[in-house]
Amino acid sequence: MRYAVGLLLLVLPELLFGADAGKDLTELRRQARGNAVHYDADLAAAQRLLHAWLKHADPKTLLLPDRLNRPERLYTPHNSGADLYPYLILTSRLTDPALYRGRMMEMLRNEVRYTNAKAAVPANLDLNTGKLGAPSLFGAGEYAKDGLITVTEYLGRTPWTDRMIDMVADAMEQAPVVSDFGLLPASDSELNGDYLQVMPRLYLMTGDVRFLEWGRRIADAYVHEVLPGNHGLPSMDWNFQKHTGDSKLKLRDHGNEMIVGLLLQFALETQLGAARASRYQPVLARMLDRVLASANEDGLLYNAIDTKTLEPTDRKLSDNWGYVYGAVYDYYQITGETKYREAVRRVLSNLGKYRNWCWEPSGVAKDAKLGSFDGYADSIESAIYLVNREPVPAALEWIDSEMKVMLAMQRPDGHVEDWYGEGNFNRTVLLHALMKSRGVRASQWTAGLQVGAAERDGVVALFLSKPARIEFDFARHRRVLNFQKNYVRLNEFPEWFTVDENSLYTLVPAGGGAELVRLGSELIAGIELSAGDWTIRRYSE
Repeated sequence: MRYAVGLLLLVLPELLFGADAGKDLTELRRQARGNAVHYDADLAAAQRLLHAWLKHADPKTLLLPDRLNRPERLYTPHNSGADLYPYLILTSRLTDPALYRGRMMEMLRNEVRYTNAKAAVPANLDLNTGKLGAPSLFGAGEYAKDGLITVTEYLGRTPWTDRMIDMVADAMEQAPVVSDFGLLPASDSELNGDYLQVMPRLYLMTGDVRFLEWGRRIADAYVHEVLPGNHGLPSMDWNFQKHTGDSKLKLRDHGNEMIVGLLLQFALETQLGAARASRYQPVLARMLDRVLASANEDGLLYNAIDTKTLEPTDRKLSDNWGYVYGAVYDYYQITGETKYREAVRRVLSNLGKYRNWCWEPSGVAKDAKLGSFDGYADSIESAIYLVNREPVPAALEWIDSEMKVMLAMQRPDGHVEDWYGEGNFNRTVLLHALMKSRGVRASQWTAGLQVGAAERDGVVALFLSKPARIEFDFARHRRVLNFQKNYVRLNEFPEWFTVDENSLYTLVPAGGGAELVRLGSELIAGIELSAGDWTIRRYSE
């Protein structure tokens, strides 16, 4: 047996890569080791910010204020809940599972206990006085779309998913805006888009037809009324009684949510084989074509445009460009129309021109020339979603260069700018770390634990700087969310190297030692591996 294993180690490179096997495997391992350095640095930064924020928790509720260094201390579901708390949950899951199971869960109990204002719809909570504000459909929509859906996308169904399901259902039962298509959450495209991004996921996860009906209600209102009445584009605000809008559209956050939501609903209708898919398609194609026509010469989008002329009304570039391009790519995934794929590849290829770009000018930024870290966080996030599907080399290089800029903005105390948006810092740091590990993660990261991977032709080179329990990723879009295709989804955690639960995999340590043969389900649950280089592939006799 020992002879057979040794023979396998000698011939494995040639079996995997052919004549230049040794050189190719050596290069793959070199890449994995380089990527592992990023994983360690990224998780160290995320952990510092996690513990910095926990120092500011309210002693009674453990909830976090949305801003620091102010007399008022306000927990807000649309800020503290949506943009900060969820990414501390994910950070604790990767760096401190005991904290994840303990304090993070206690925060959820108290969030339900102290912030529910009408049924499961939350409100702002004054942490100084304990006074609860009015129920906020905006708070519920933002908390679901920007926070709880992300926890579910990455960790699967947890108590945070159950919180989201009931909160969104109760919010829709309170929808106040009368339209020809039924009651809607709001008259603006931001909040309606928030809910629309959540509905397809919740319907496919739960089978609850209410989420399908509510999603269709919102989508129909925009496909059949708002877009035709507003030059083919969503309106920032639309009067559903007078059937007129303001002819304005933000292509950054607080505006682009409807574009993203409509494409996800289109994907759902296509998967269901519903007649709505064919009715939606030409309207959505026109919407995307007009958005693309408004871009600059490199394909980047302006913050805001006039929907009639497509002229920019705010000429700063949107740091959320990739959110919209994710919708563009969805259209390609749904229809196969390659011009939409090429539009994505074009903007990715041009990112090298935008190094050290000031995406968001800010008076509290560490460096005024660079602006707020939040612009970097969102723009890098944008690129990561897209390179997961289209690994354009120029974009991959740009991501790493801009991550260095953003990481340098973190102060020694762990904070960056002392507001709830620091959760976005951790979100992007975690996205980058998992990109560098191809989705492989340590069950518990500790300082100095480097985990890196590189992949070619179904072969993964994995490097660990220390012995660790390692967990592998799986097709969450299918196993958790029940999407047939891995559509680009805002607030997802992309899948990189995924294992199939019922397939066998061979894990071979470099330099000798017995190979391991394990089921994908075992790799997902976690496996103890020694330090050093490993080669992983599907098992074959």
